[in-house]
Amino acid sequence: MTSSERDPHPTEDPTGPPVEQPVGEEPTAGQPRRSGLRNPERAVRGLGAGTLSLEALVLLLAIQPIRVVGGDLGGAAIGAVVALAVAAVVLAGMMRRQWAWNAGTVLQGLLLLGGLLHWSLLGLGIIFALVWAYALHVRRVILG
Repeated sequence: MTSSERDPHPTEDPTGPPVEQPVGEEPTAGQPRRSGLRNPERAVRGLGAGTLSLEALVLLLAIQPIRVVGGDLGGAAIGAVVALAVAAVVLAGMMRRQWAWNAGTVLQGLLLLGGLLHWSLLGLGIIFALVWAYALHVRRVILG
């Protein structure tokens, strides 16, 4: 077994000498910032789509427990929750568009406003607003 068979990630570039960058230093102005991902844009889109898909699933699954435990979730409130879940699924599918990230932020604000309909929607809104803020932070760190 040769050394290239053992190490799937060779340290030398076959087209030239290896380029060494000291650990902890930022790349110079001429070099792009490397995240270590093959396709960083795709990874970030997947993070946003996964976050919104999970939010839609949780919203739909939360309807019945809120009705049973909370008791005062009416038809209009259920319609609002379903509309928010559908909007989250649609936005998850449109994460290639730049405006979808802003629309996802607006969706989190609308879910927070859903707290006026039922207190548990406010709790879900806070949780998913924090998750979305983290997804935006990761997007900013990876894409710059």
